[in-house]
Amino acid sequence: MKFIFALLLIPFLITPVFAQTNSEILPTEKGTLDVKLSYENIVPGDLANLKIEFINPQTKKTQVHIDYNIVISKSGEIIWQTPNLMHTSEGILNALKVEFPEEGVYTVNIEVEGILFSPIPKEGVLFSIAVGEANAQPSIPINNGSEPGGGCLIATATYGSEMATQVQQLRELRDNKLLATESGTAFMTGFNQVYYSFSPTIADFERQQPLFKEFMKVTLTPMISSLSILNYVDMNSEQEVLGYGISIVLLNIGMYVGIPVFGILKLYQSKHK
Repeated sequence: MKFIFALLLIPFLITPVFAQTNSEILPTEKGTLDVKLSYENIVPGDLANLKIEFINPQTKKTQVHIDYNIVISKSGEIIWQTPNLMHTSEGILNALKVEFPEEGVYTVNIEVEGILFSPIPKEGVLFSIAVGEANAQPSIPINNGSEPGGGCLIATATYGSEMATQVQQLRELRDNKLLATESGTAFMTGFNQVYYSFSPTIADFERQQPLFKEFMKVTLTPMISSLSILNYVDMNSEQEVLGYGISIVLLNIGMYVGIPVFGILKLYQSKHK
């Protein structure tokens, strides 16, 4: 049943699961750099030591002289950020002190804007850090490290930022609802394998074709509106996750398949009268 639930939801969710290990390497959106985030177990309310390393994907060595920005948030609320565009000559941040005030899943958004003193178009990468009991959730890697891009590629390309309201809404649904149950976690495991097989191509095409980006906004709006319903219901058991999940799937099938098919049939009938 869990497998069927995962297959049904794949076409209708667009956010990946972020890695929750103590050391993870992910590429920036266009693969210009790999970024490694490392940290020890984090205690809520204590200062945590984060280590960030920028890596050249060709040489696999530390890339020196990087201009970067970092924003750490939880449920859309920023808890820590760099004051402005920063620079590291060594390519490694060894002692980034951050206080995580409470348990939960935090998002670490790292953006690169320059390499070797040369400005580049901004590229970002997203990590998640599970603090407290959230750290007991199964670790699900974002990809195998070979796919170009990390984070909510399609949603970010569509709405222009990882901090956009729509992206935050989907991320909260994933972290606070789906990952709280075995069925939701099983879905995210299967979804994670599928998402990166197509999302980089779609995201890149959106950046190249503004009209396609606007088309994606119109296309995704009904789905995001329907998924927002799940933020207002209790999904604390396997039965509730399956029940609400299948209901949302059927609702989206009606919107994306049923309505267009009905319209085509009515048009066909009117032409033959």
